[in-house]
Amino acid sequence: MPMLDVLRRTIQEVNAARNLDEVLGIIVRCVRRAMAVDVASVYLTDFERHQHVLMVTEGLNREAVGTVRLGLDEGLVGLAAERAEPVNIARAQEHPRFRFFPDSGEAVFHAFLGVPIIHQRKVMGVLVVQRIQAERFAEDQVSFLITLAAQLAASIAHAEASDGQSMPLIRHSPRARYIAGVAGAPGVAVGTAVVVYAAADLDAVPERRADDPEAEERSFLDAVAAVREDVQAMQRRLKRVLPAEEQALFDAYVLMLGSDSLVKETVAQIRDGKWAQGALREVIQTHARRFDEMDDEYLRERAEDIRELGRRILRNLQQRGVQRRQYPRRTILLGDEINATHLAEVPPSRLAGVVSVRGSGSSHVAILARAMGIPAVMGAADLTPSRVDGRELVADGYQGRVYVDPSAVVRREYAHLAKQQQRLSKELEALREQPAETRDGWRVPLYVNTGLLADIGPSLRSGAEGIGLYRTEFPFMIRQQFPGEDEQAEVYAQVLRAFAPRPVTLRTLDIGGDKPLSYFPVREDNPFLGWRGIRITLDHPEIFLTQARAMLRAASGLDNLQVLLPMITDPSEVVEAKGLLQQAYRELHEEGVAVSWPKIGAMVEVPSAVYQIDALARQVDFLSVGSNDLTQYLLAVDRNNARVAKLYSMVHPAVLRALQQVADGARAARCPVSVCGEMAGDPGAVLLLMGMGVDVLSMTAAGLPRVKWVVRSFTRRRARALWRRAVTMESAADIRTMLDDALRREGLGALVWGGRGPLN
Repeated sequence: MPMLDVLRRTIQEVNAARNLDEVLGIIVRCVRRAMAVDVASVYLTDFERHQHVLMVTEGLNREAVGTVRLGLDEGLVGLAAERAEPVNIARAQEHPRFRFFPDSGEAVFHAFLGVPIIHQRKVMGVLVVQRIQAERFAEDQVSFLITLAAQLAASIAHAEASDGQSMPLIRHSPRARYIAGVAGAPGVAVGTAVVVYAAADLDAVPERRADDPEAEERSFLDAVAAVREDVQAMQRRLKRVLPAEEQALFDAYVLMLGSDSLVKETVAQIRDGKWAQGALREVIQTHARRFDEMDDEYLRERAEDIRELGRRILRNLQQRGVQRRQYPRRTILLGDEINATHLAEVPPSRLAGVVSVRGSGSSHVAILARAMGIPAVMGAADLTPSRVDGRELVADGYQGRVYVDPSAVVRREYAHLAKQQQRLSKELEALREQPAETRDGWRVPLYVNTGLLADIGPSLRSGAEGIGLYRTEFPFMIRQQFPGEDEQAEVYAQVLRAFAPRPVTLRTLDIGGDKPLSYFPVREDNPFLGWRGIRITLDHPEIFLTQARAMLRAASGLDNLQVLLPMITDPSEVVEAKGLLQQAYRELHEEGVAVSWPKIGAMVEVPSAVYQIDALARQVDFLSVGSNDLTQYLLAVDRNNARVAKLYSMVHPAVLRALQQVADGARAARCPVSVCGEMAGDPGAVLLLMGMGVDVLSMTAAGLPRVKWVVRSFTRRRARALWRRAVTMESAADIRTMLDDALRREGLGALVWGGRGPLN
């Protein structure tokens, strides 16, 4: 069989495996068969004991598993790991690094090929093949093993991280066993995992016990019957247009839906306590694997027919939904990719934390979590959600760590950290009525970013002097169609009235990118460089005008409205948007509605806006820097991609120089400039923004007290000195270290993100 087919089938089997034992077993069996070698083994690295451990083998003595242990610099296995490249030797015993284990049974094997298993720059172990013949492995064999190891590294990491009960041979202490992610929103959450997953995705269905097996069985049988009827109806409709050989597929579907193997096996698993969706996933994957393993190409393709049938039954099961999901008292929402709708479905009193396999600390859900004051861990790529549903989790939003089934030691130490943070929050509450003023008397207005009506109370209690960014897209995202003018006006009026006479900045609809609308899908290969923000609403003036009329009506008699235009790349877009606003203004006046002309602002989020800052400043009343997108576009780093999250830094020298250009250009035009991105809520970065002379800072309500503490602890002179020093530095890491040191010297060490967890 071609190596590509072997690779595809191996990955499919690995992805369907239930635990790490199965993953490793599949790998060695497939490798030994595909390469026709005498031995295939996997060594994994025990980082706590500084050893490489033989975890599974086909060809060596089984008793050697767990007993063969090599130091990190020992043996040919250690050499492959140390070099992070393949080691291919014809006569292994003659190599100076060879380490012989008499009980392993490897004395008769001469040729050795070891390929490191590397995940996120970290060597996790070594995949080894051996044979009796003393001859180096061929180049195509080495390439195949490299490809396989690279493809399987993530799967092994996922299985090891999620499978707490398996593989006792590598014992991690409570301090070491965690899944690394990216800090998304500060705080610590201890609670129960509730997995959210895409509809009709068999592989994403989590393992879950059935609360009522009889009800689950009835639902499954009803779903099978409904799908059978649908298939037979399709068969009747297409009978006249499809040739006989194509109609046979529908006959096969009907036969499978009535087969003992598919239906009875699923029912048996339900009766054993599994919920219907999980039982169906297990049976479909098992049957599909059998076809995948067949040599005949036609039969192998039938595996996809089985999966398609499974998806149809699953879709029907999900639609009929036995009952609405009950959320535990302390729910930690977990999924491959969490969105705003998922958060909205959980009662706020029960939502303790968020863990997302994808995304970074600057992705939209992380921003939303910070706004809600909920700890979040993003980019936990080594976590397989389907394996941890209903299990206890600790989500460390400071360091980006997730503990599955944490030990008593972990729970105790994180509970202590949570109490410390509660004490800090209470101390910061005393600053609520104090002005955000530096020690040398410079006022820094602090506004809040929000988008939920539920945030209004906390925003007011935080001591905010206004709203610097109200994300109007949230009401659009939780509906099944565009909200009308009256509906929008009521929402905006509540916000404007609550803050009057303080300014409220309503951003016009900013969808696209990582903020899709289910009823207005935008499918693009590169959505962040595509149709989003002002580009959409200018192309659809009916959407813009409806929103503009709603905003102006909502502000009638209040006069505290500011309108912000997102994703501006050219001054002509501002001119066009202002023209539409003028149209809405005239229409309302003609209708007898007393409205006032608002202040108009433009967001600086893309490099083109930075380089045209003079022209933009002449067109608007104020400028607002969206530091999240600006950083993303300047550094060419997708802020939702955990693989490159380490490259994303708001204090990167390139970002700081762009901000200086914006501040200088705005100042020359006498146009106020604010920062409303996450940078404004970062205690260290705030020092730089103060130093460059930004007029207004806007952040989450939860972060505002911390920023006020920073402002009141420094002089403007000191902030300017830090800024002048930062712009001479060439490394974001060095700049961050300097800022952290400055915070610590002023007694603000508790605000330094990272390095504060109890289990370093």
